Amino acid sequence: MFTGLIQEVGTIEEVIENAEGREFVIRAPRLITEIAPDDSVATNGVCLTATRILGDRFRVQAIHMTLEKTSLGRLRPQDRVNLELSLRPTDRLGGHFVQGHVNALGTIKNIHMTGANWEIDVAFPPELRKYMISEGSIALDGISLTIARLQEMTLTVAIIPHTLEKTSLSTKSIGDVLNIEVDMMAKYIENFLRLSHDQTRNDEWTRNFITPR
Repeated sequence: MFTGLIQEVGTIEEVIENAEGREFVIRAPRLITEIAPDDSVATNGVCLTATRILGDRFRVQAIHMTLEKTSLGRLRPQDRVNLELSLRPTDRLGGHFVQGHVNALGTIKNIHMTGANWEIDVAFPPELRKYMISEGSIALDGISLTIARLQEMTLTVAIIPHTLEKTSLSTKSIGDVLNIEVDMMAKYIENFLRLSHDQTRNDEWTRNFITPR
């Protein structure tokens, strides 16, 4: 579990193809002292497991399904990635609950300035619309953000200079792809309502068509 508050912007040092998918060697000089093998590290919003520590670098393995479903398959050496270690019970929850399970990819459609802030318009697949509300939470490349405006298949987030400086968003351009994770609470509510509806229909069928002996 993560919060969407980025702790360091790391650098992809090496990308290694293997039978399982791809292994990434990531340089993270500030966080490395807190990372041990088997630790979970959110990398651009994708929960990965550190497999080895090499000085100020660590290795993670991404399987084929992860590479297909997220933007990790597009990473190349020298790319910058948002890093966050998993949430501890004593930590402040400054962002929102982020699982590191990417739901879909979004595409940056527009970037414009409003004073010192950036506003970024991101197009997303229509099936995600039901999980979003204006002023609700969204994770983009692992960053906990608030939806400032919401249209049918486009959301807008406002980025303050501090967030721009502390994340990889400053390297993004129109047309770039972002990992999207919707608010997990919305998914749980949807699942509860769907199962409750199915159970109600089953109960009605039982009452109407099954006669007690």
